[in-house]
Amino acid sequence: MENSDDEKDGVFGNCMPKELSISLANGTKFVDEVLRGPSDRCLENFRMDKQAFYKLCDILQGKGLLRHTNRIKIEEQLAIFLFIIGHNLRTRAVQELFRYSGETISRHFNNVLNAIMAISLDFFQPPGSDIPPEILEDPRFYPYFKVILISLLLLLLVENFDGVGKYYLVDSKYANMPGFIAPYNGVLCHLNEFVGGYPSRDSRELFNQRHLLLRNVTDRIFGALKARFPILLSAPPYPLQTQVKLVVAACALHNYIRREKPDDWIFKMYKHDTVLQMEESLPPLEVEQPIMQVENPALDIAFGTEQLEFSSQLRDSIAGDMWGDYISDLSAM
Repeated sequence: MENSDDEKDGVFGNCMPKELSISLANGTKFVDEVLRGPSDRCLENFRMDKQAFYKLCDILQGKGLLRHTNRIKIEEQLAIFLFIIGHNLRTRAVQELFRYSGETISRHFNNVLNAIMAISLDFFQPPGSDIPPEILEDPRFYPYFKVILISLLLLLLVENFDGVGKYYLVDSKYANMPGFIAPYNGVLCHLNEFVGGYPSRDSRELFNQRHLLLRNVTDRIFGALKARFPILLSAPPYPLQTQVKLVVAACALHNYIRREKPDDWIFKMYKHDTVLQMEESLPPLEVEQPIMQVENPALDIAFGTEQLEFSSQLRDSIAGDMWGDYISDLSAM
């Protein structure tokens, strides 16, 4: 084991799996045992199955982004990184398992992070102009919601987003503003259009109900992402640049695993609608200002009264068209 001072680490949390907390094996032996064991054990520890793990090692090595060192092979370097982001661990806890100094753990963590960043664009697909079939073939959503932008990148990473004809579906924590369609505040929302045997009572209630159904898709996507990489559950005490890299890297890995093993147990958990049939009351915002300033290190956007009014009219127009067709369909039944 390398000598180490008790340097301050930058990895938070401490959720060491129980079967590992009493392990005295060094890191090389631990990684070998996991990779020689059943694929489910690899998924539990390194958040992907063995085939995907080995293939990722080959990709990173083949592109010259990672290399074996005298003491630590690429497999162990990747395992250290995945173990940290997949179990929300502090460097000290990982030191105890892998038997390396905090400096060594941090160095390989950052090396792997930068390597995954270098290939991250290979696993992102920009939104296309085609309407997704899930929208196009469902009369509840089409033609009211023609383009749904579902991104695994946080909004602070969005660049040159003009909001013309495209928008994010957001929950009631956000205001309804250009580029963002929020539900109506103070309106009951049901996942079932016929709550208690009765149809939706007005256009706003119907809009909120269908808005929630669509937003449930994004909730399940992010649920699977955070279940696989719980380091994303709260902001770790890294520099901002490293935090941004972690988000991008986790999303890229999520998409990579989705491509390689779309039926692993984490994806299966979030495959179908798992949101409970519930009523959601949306409280009104405290104050609706005529000028809205979005405070964000990456965005500096001010919306005036006319822009906010246009966003409100857009939502009302969608809700009105949706309600008119809904009533017409009910009359024809």
